[in-house]
Amino acid sequence: MPLRLLPPTLVDRIAAGEVVERPAAALKEIVENALDAGASRIEIVIDGGGRRLLRVTDDGCGMNAQELALAVERHATSKLDDEDLLAISTLGFRGEALPSIGSVARLSITSRPQGAETAHEIRVEGGIKSPVKPAALGFGTRVEVRDLFFATPARLKFLKSERAETAAAVDAVKRLALARPDVGFTLVTDDRAPITWPARAAEAGGQRARIADVLGQDVGTNALDVDGRREGARLTGLAGLPTYSKANSLSQFLFVNGRPVRDKVLIGAIRAAYADLLPSDRHPVTALFLDLDPREVDVNVHPAKTEVRFRDPGLIRALIVRTLMDALTAGVPRTASTAADRLAQFARADFRTDYRPEPRPGTYDWTRSWAMPDGAAPATDATASGLHEAPARFEFDDTGGPGAGLGLALAPGADARAHMTEAATQAMERPLGAARAQLHETYIIAQTNDGVVVVDQHAAHERIVYEKLKAAMERDGLARQMLLVPLVVELDPSDATRLAERAPALEKLGLVIEPFGPGALLVREVPALLGDADVSALVRELAEHAAEWDDALPLERRLLHIAATMACHGSVRAGRRLRVEEMNALLREMEETPNAAQCNHGRPTFVTLALADIERLFARR
Repeated sequence: MPLRLLPPTLVDRIAAGEVVERPAAALKEIVENALDAGASRIEIVIDGGGRRLLRVTDDGCGMNAQELALAVERHATSKLDDEDLLAISTLGFRGEALPSIGSVARLSITSRPQGAETAHEIRVEGGIKSPVKPAALGFGTRVEVRDLFFATPARLKFLKSERAETAAAVDAVKRLALARPDVGFTLVTDDRAPITWPARAAEAGGQRARIADVLGQDVGTNALDVDGRREGARLTGLAGLPTYSKANSLSQFLFVNGRPVRDKVLIGAIRAAYADLLPSDRHPVTALFLDLDPREVDVNVHPAKTEVRFRDPGLIRALIVRTLMDALTAGVPRTASTAADRLAQFARADFRTDYRPEPRPGTYDWTRSWAMPDGAAPATDATASGLHEAPARFEFDDTGGPGAGLGLALAPGADARAHMTEAATQAMERPLGAARAQLHETYIIAQTNDGVVVVDQHAAHERIVYEKLKAAMERDGLARQMLLVPLVVELDPSDATRLAERAPALEKLGLVIEPFGPGALLVREVPALLGDADVSALVRELAEHAAEWDDALPLERRLLHIAATMACHGSVRAGRRLRVEEMNALLREMEETPNAAQCNHGRPTFVTLALADIERLFARR
């Protein structure tokens, strides 16, 4: 086959395959052009998932007749002041988008510059250009794309459903709207009411308001402000609370110098920052804006301009990890907020207020008092009916272990009666309040000045123990406690062999083991922080998970995985009764512990309910 040059129309269609892979990609290119043209207001119309119609109207600088003719030529651009490709300050500069779109669709561009007496229009259908002619339009530019891929029908079979393509196009607009809060957006689709995002201030307050506009108020409520700098680079935006996470990474919005990107370095850094706070199958919600010298980042990596390459990726990764970790650990613990309308669905207007349960031995008549927990000693003598007028006394059960590992020397018989144990004023003013009761030997109920806090005692103490293990590792290693009689743990032979191979790593965490015949390990020392934890159960669980420890991970990460398992076994278990002093001690330690709002598995350690929410449940508001 002889060598030949491809015809220009075919060249444009090949380029379109890279730039315009779906309607969302075409829409992104057109909206970026509007932003680069200085638009302050952009209106977008999507029909048929973008396949039938994409229309973008802006109030930017506009183009005259000569510029319109050049706009549909390949590699024609107004976005490069010179030939320096190392300092790109615009969203697009290749000059391929419009001619590529025109080669596979019916494209029309109508524009009128500021101060011009009339507008002009040019059309391109399947790569065939029509002459520029006068048209009617206010100042700005209108771009219409109809019948996308009509000139390359084979591409149509690769498109998804109209609903899916519409969703992808809307997502592209959302990312650009987040990048430019100072620009107003109106979005019209064929399956929903028009959406308007008003222009906001360019500073941090306007950025947060635009994020709430686009992503919803829940994001603003359940996210932390982020602001960090390192060697000329700055990271700002919002980072979602770990307890406000998603099943995929689609809610991670990343921007580099105002350009929406999907970059592996950035995504990996976010994952690293949340590693101790989220399970592997959950992803944080983020809207992060990275600003740095344009010469430190190459945006000319991919035709779709969604990937970038950093000159110093290690610097960027360190900035993101440290800034996010500082934001997540700063201040008092927080969990995702509880919405009153979700709780209100549990309230039933037709609840039978005349219902009276039959008294049972060991319980209280709810019309006279409240239920006494099984096994609790009554504060007064029992009546003949087995009911007690006075509230019960919650006695600490010594079988639960030593002081929950809190290091407390407490007198027995702490009284948990709310009206008898008045919380100190200073405790009520603390973020997690003062303990009032324990439910099901698992949940601590605390009262604050303006609401109620419900704490999962096991999850909370698990995080505390884990953070202590981490701190000891970083400081001077973990203190060990030698067992008076070494413990023999029977295991599956393969599990025993696998765990024995990890003995050096386990020793760094204070757990000293050695092989003891086929299918058995001998435990000689344990971390002192674990107290009276069930060592056999701990070793068995470590053996089960040993196969999952990735040798490719740094040693520090593998040690933290092991520490998380140890923390789970060394914490207060659900089903263990606590005295009021123990509960308050746990609350105070949570307030001083980094990342205390979630356990090592990513579950929330506490939830809050404002007094106003409670009043709504009972129709007081």
